[in-house]
Amino acid sequence: MSTASRYRFVQTTRASQFAAVFGALLVVALIAAPWWASRGDMRLLSEVFLYLSLATLWNLLAGYAGLVSVGQQAFVGLGGYGLFALAMFFGVPPLLAVPLVALIAAVAALPIAVLIFRLTGAYFAIGTWVIAEVFRLGFAQVTALGGGSGTSLPIGIIKSIAASRSMRDTISYWMALGMVILVLAVVYLWLRSRHGFPLTAIRDNELAAKSLGIDIWRTKLQVYVLTAGLTASVGALIFLQKLRISPDAAFSVNDWTAYVIFIVVIGGIGTIEGPIIGTLVFFLLRGFFADLGSAYLMILGVVAIAVILKSPRGIWGWISDKYDIALFPLSRRVIAIEPSTQDETKP
Repeated sequence: MSTASRYRFVQTTRASQFAAVFGALLVVALIAAPWWASRGDMRLLSEVFLYLSLATLWNLLAGYAGLVSVGQQAFVGLGGYGLFALAMFFGVPPLLAVPLVALIAAVAALPIAVLIFRLTGAYFAIGTWVIAEVFRLGFAQVTALGGGSGTSLPIGIIKSIAASRSMRDTISYWMALGMVILVLAVVYLWLRSRHGFPLTAIRDNELAAKSLGIDIWRTKLQVYVLTAGLTASVGALIFLQKLRISPDAAFSVNDWTAYVIFIVVIGGIGTIEGPIIGTLVFFLLRGFFADLGSAYLMILGVVAIAVILKSPRGIWGWISDKYDIALFPLSRRVIAIEPSTQDETKP
């Protein structure tokens, strides 16, 4: 009787299959939100989607490529101002401007990367913040866009999106939902592709990855340009919903970087599930404590410290370690196939 076991590689798990089915049903329900949710609920959901998009992109940059940036607000603001400039000066429809600013930001990220990739560690983080400040000061000098006080979208451009306010809110909501789906899909497929394996190797051990022949600089450049373009599109959607932009709002390190880092750290850096968990926790805390003023920020700090002390890999890291589950599996697992119990036929 044969007792030899055979093995095969698998990448999906029961948990991931369940998550895929649940996610598909959730997307269908969210698409139908204009028919069951109030306008206030839709605006809140849009904000959740956009913050989750920013957190997922920052996590790809810092959690996988090791590029800890505190200046991603540079691309949020560039996306917002890019949309306003394209719509006001060149007559580009706002909905078409959203993907166009991604291309503009991706191109702008190339010379920026050449400059700041000369820095490492804390110097890199400070360098990204300096770049964001240069952007803020630069756009504050553009009088055609309102200078330091900012500007609003003209009413004619607003009406070109949709005639009624309710329809504009619905379109903005659907675009925010589409953006978070796009970001999650791009990041997941990127990490599972041939581009993802070098990135995962860099995350685990950069020196070992380099010794295996992985081009560290090129791999990080690809990720930096990708996240810059998508972050700019998210920024365009943020200020398309606000209908007004100013340098301080567009390049706010608190709104577009500090909160995003908090989300990723408490959720679980270096995982796709982490930013999802972190976003939900962040908005729950904001809903309960936002009215407390400066005490609210102290509460966020205490929560972050408590989570880090309990589980340095975040909430999802603790769940994953304890229950060995992955909703977005990236690594392959080896499983044994039951040996055949049939007698072998002897010649």
